[in-house]
Amino acid sequence: MLFKLVAISVLALLLFCIDFYVFQAIKVVFDNKSANTTKAIYWTFWVVNLLTIAGVIAYNLLPRNGFTLTVTRFVLVWSVIFYFSKLFTVLFLAFDDLIRLGQWVYFKVVGFPVAESQIATPDQTNTETISRSEFLSKAGLVAAVTPLLTSSYGILSGAHDYQVHRKILYLPNLPKSFDGLRFAQLSDIHSGSFFNKVAVKGGVEMLLKEKPDLVFFTGDLVNNVASEMKEYQDIFGKVKAPLGVYSTLGNHDYGDYALWDSPEEKRKNLQELKDTHARMGWNLLMNKHKLIEQGGDKIAILGIENWSAKGRFPKYGSLEKAHQNTEEASTKILLSHDPSHWKAEVLGKYQDIDLMLAGHTHGMQFGVEIGNFRWSPVQYFYEEWADLYSEKKQHLYVNRGFGYIGYPGRIGILPEITIFELKRG
Repeated sequence: MLFKLVAISVLALLLFCIDFYVFQAIKVVFDNKSANTTKAIYWTFWVVNLLTIAGVIAYNLLPRNGFTLTVTRFVLVWSVIFYFSKLFTVLFLAFDDLIRLGQWVYFKVVGFPVAESQIATPDQTNTETISRSEFLSKAGLVAAVTPLLTSSYGILSGAHDYQVHRKILYLPNLPKSFDGLRFAQLSDIHSGSFFNKVAVKGGVEMLLKEKPDLVFFTGDLVNNVASEMKEYQDIFGKVKAPLGVYSTLGNHDYGDYALWDSPEEKRKNLQELKDTHARMGWNLLMNKHKLIEQGGDKIAILGIENWSAKGRFPKYGSLEKAHQNTEEASTKILLSHDPSHWKAEVLGKYQDIDLMLAGHTHGMQFGVEIGNFRWSPVQYFYEEWADLYSEKKQHLYVNRGFGYIGYPGRIGILPEITIFELKRG
C-alpha cells in the first residue's frame, strides 16, 4: 500500500508539473487581456486541472464496482485524453526553451547577446510582429485543443453511430436452396465499456429491422468478466433469427486480462459467460460445427475458440475439430475471431471454407474511410483489418466491431452491423 501511495504521489506531481509548464503558454497568450478576463482564464485552467489530478488519485484509490466503476472509467479516459493533448503544447514550449538555451550558450561562448528572433505575421495591413515565444505558445495551445475536441467528438458522436454495411457475396458452391440467404454479423460487443444503454438498444433494433435469416457473432462479448453482461443480456437476448444465432469466443472472453484469486474462479467466470450465450438463445460454437438444412441442401457453420497468428494472443481454437464431418455441406462458413487466422491456417489447409467471419481489430477505432479508401494505424499490425478480402474462391470479412474498449469512442472508423446476402455464382 505504501508503494502505491508513493507511486500515486509521484504521478500527481508529474501531472502538476505538466500543468505548470503549459500554464506558461497560457500566461504568454492571455496576459494582455483585461484583468477580469485573465483572472477567469487562470482560475478555470487551475480548477479543471486540479480536479483532473484529484480524479486520477481517486481512480487509483477507490474500489471499482457498480457506479464507482463507471465514474472512474470516465475519469481515466478524460485524464488520458486531457494530458495527451497537453503534450503537444509541451513540445512547442520545449522547442522554444531549447532555442533560448542555445542563445544563452551562444552568448556565454561568443560574448555578446543574440536578440530573440522575431517572426512576422503575414498581415498585409499591419506591420506589427509577434514574438517567437507568443507564436509558439499560441501554436502549442491550438495543437492541444485539436486532439482534445476530436477525441471528445468521437465519444459523444462516434461511439454509437452504428453503420449498416451491406455485402453481396457470390459463392460457386452455394446450394440452390440457400441462394439469397441473408445473414447479419456482429462482433466485439465489449459490454463492459458501454455507457449509453439506450444507444446500444438502438443499435440492436437496427439489426432486427433487417430481418436476417441468420445472425453470427464473432467474439469478445465482454472486456474481462462475465458479469459485464448483466445489464445488457436482455438487450442482446432480443437478437433472434429464423435459422438461429451462432456465436464464438474472442480473446477477451476468457478472463485472461483480469486478476483472479484462483484458477477455479477464472474457470467459473468462463462458464458463466457460456451460460450467458445460452440464456440469450445464442448457439456458442467452441471448436464445433452446425449443419443447417434447407430444401434438402446443407451448409456448415463452423465456430472455433480464439486462434491468432500473433504471438501475444492465445491459440485456444481447433479448426481441425470444428471441420470434422462437414463433408456433406458444399458451403462452409467459419466464425473465427482473429483475422490473422485466415492466412495462417485457413487458406492453406482448409480450401473448402468459403467464407471466414472475424472481428478483433475494431479498425483501431480510429482512421479514415472515404469511398474505397481506408486507412488506420491498425493496418501496420494486421494486413486484413476491415471489410472484405478475397483470394481465389475464398473470402474473409473483418467486422469493425459493435462496441469499443479503452477509448470509449470512435473517430472515422464507426461501429458496424454487417448484412450479407449470398448468391450462387
